[in-house]
Amino acid sequence: MRASSMTMTTASKASSTFGLDTAALFDLPRPAAECRIVVAMSGGVDSSVVAALAADTGAEVIGITLQLYDYGAATGRKGACCAGDDIADARAVSDRLGIAHYVFDHESAFREDVVEQFADEYLSGRTPVPCIRCNMGPKFTDLFRMARELGADCLATGHYVRRVESEGGPHLYRANDPTRDQSYFLYATTQEQLDYIRFPLGGLPKTQVRELAEAAGLRNASKPDSQDICFVPDGNYAKIVKKMRPEGGIAGDIVHATTGNVLGEHKGIVHYTVGQRKGLEIGGQPEPLYVIGLDAASRQVRVGPKRLLAVESAEVIETNRIGPLPGGPLTAKVRSLAKPVPITLEGSFGDNATMRIRFDTPEFGVAPGQAAVIYSGERVVGGGWIDSTHSVAQSEAAA
Repeated sequence: MRASSMTMTTASKASSTFGLDTAALFDLPRPAAECRIVVAMSGGVDSSVVAALAADTGAEVIGITLQLYDYGAATGRKGACCAGDDIADARAVSDRLGIAHYVFDHESAFREDVVEQFADEYLSGRTPVPCIRCNMGPKFTDLFRMARELGADCLATGHYVRRVESEGGPHLYRANDPTRDQSYFLYATTQEQLDYIRFPLGGLPKTQVRELAEAAGLRNASKPDSQDICFVPDGNYAKIVKKMRPEGGIAGDIVHATTGNVLGEHKGIVHYTVGQRKGLEIGGQPEPLYVIGLDAASRQVRVGPKRLLAVESAEVIETNRIGPLPGGPLTAKVRSLAKPVPITLEGSFGDNATMRIRFDTPEFGVAPGQAAVIYSGERVVGGGWIDSTHSVAQSEAAA
């Protein structure tokens, strides 16, 4: 553990420097001057603004940065959270704000819990979402514990989601700015965590957040946003997977899912995901072909026409539910950039149970390994991991 500044912000302020009711943003249980806020600081502009807003309340503020992956050393580039240059930015912001700042080395745990699992999932023919794994582990579980141990009244992060109080306790909602909404990546938040964590940016557009950073004189006010997958150099995830699991680069057959004909040879299943069309290098086909499935055991990439991608239902495992299940219509997102689509649920939901989601109309590009996140309007009800899918073609063949 290393501290970059030991000056605490404790003075109560009569009004906000930013023209916002900053105390309300953190929903503090007592007067701010009597409270302590721990802020998760990645070095980016979002978490830095959260730290500035927290300091503005007059509460005692402590910034914590988890060193997860030395991206700068691996690539010589900036632009990812929780790495060397970003730690320096978090430290500089903390010094600017006059708050304490600590760095904890979580690189080994991050590699085991997130990076290794990422490689294993691709090797097994699945499409992982490491950012969710990171939130489920280091970012929420570990930071949650640290904040509690420090006696903080709450833990605050720079995620773009909203925490909305209700009669039964807080619920999780999409961000007001749909272009920044990160609710897909936070479906695994537990009720205990939601009681304690605050998301002050959920009601703000990104443009205003950068304006707040400028107003606070933060050196990273114009810093580019980090990449989704922070530990993947240059976006080449296959290179990372093959480095950790060399067998993922072993060639195999590209097989037509309907005819069984071998159409070509692939360069390792880690290069392919369900729904992919480009990069197959099997020209001369009578119709466009897409990756329909991956058979890790036989190292086969199965391809077929787009209609074979149509999925009518999916089995979802390790489910988490946030609050009660509403009685109204539900929707689901099965990819981070997908739009929520109407569904019905079958089976138990929550407490790691397995359920099935049935799409009202066929959904395309549903891949095992991705998350299915369930919504009731703007509220995040929860979700789980897609374990398997049942296609329209399978039902037609069985009829």
